[in-house]
Amino acid sequence: MRNKMFAFLLLAVTLPLTACPYEYQPVTQIMPQHIKKIGLRPIKNETSFFGLEDKFTLRLQEEFTRGGQYPLVAEDIADGVLIADIKRYINEPISYDENLIAQEKKMWVLVDIQFWDKVQNTILWQESNLQAVNRYFIETRPGGITEEESRKIIWDKLSRDIFRRTIEGFGSVTGELDRKVPQGGPIGKEKLK
Repeated sequence: MRNKMFAFLLLAVTLPLTACPYEYQPVTQIMPQHIKKIGLRPIKNETSFFGLEDKFTLRLQEEFTRGGQYPLVAEDIADGVLIADIKRYINEPISYDENLIAQEKKMWVLVDIQFWDKVQNTILWQESNLQAVNRYFIETRPGGITEEESRKIIWDKLSRDIFRRTIEGFGSVTGELDRKVPQGGPIGKEKLK
């Protein structure tokens, strides 16, 4: 009887430790039900490179239109608004040939983004320094691409990240620096006006 009791206790202790196929998954924060339409405020470009905001805006609009879950409308009739600022744009050489001519470059873009719930007048999520990086060979190399083609890759990455973050769950922070999710009311009201 004592051996049976010992075997039962041993089994009860070891079974949960060995048969746990699940890993921790944080709960996805789903878009509030009162948000039916999303607006996109014109993207600000705080860099010295002209026109970056135009291509990024078009690609972001395309991503939300393709998703189809929430219509993309003008800000004044939207229930939630995406607000984005391009903060940094760096395109630096990272490898050279024997004549010191750049052969490979690294493009790096940082964007501050937030999603404003207009109905509740709160920021649902914000992220400083959401980044996209692309390393590429210059167009004169085999398989190389132009700076414009590299920017297209960057806009694709950022647009997909922003779409997923907004629609599929905004609890995860993916920015490179200053990781935070607002815990209370609206933060950055100066951007909302």
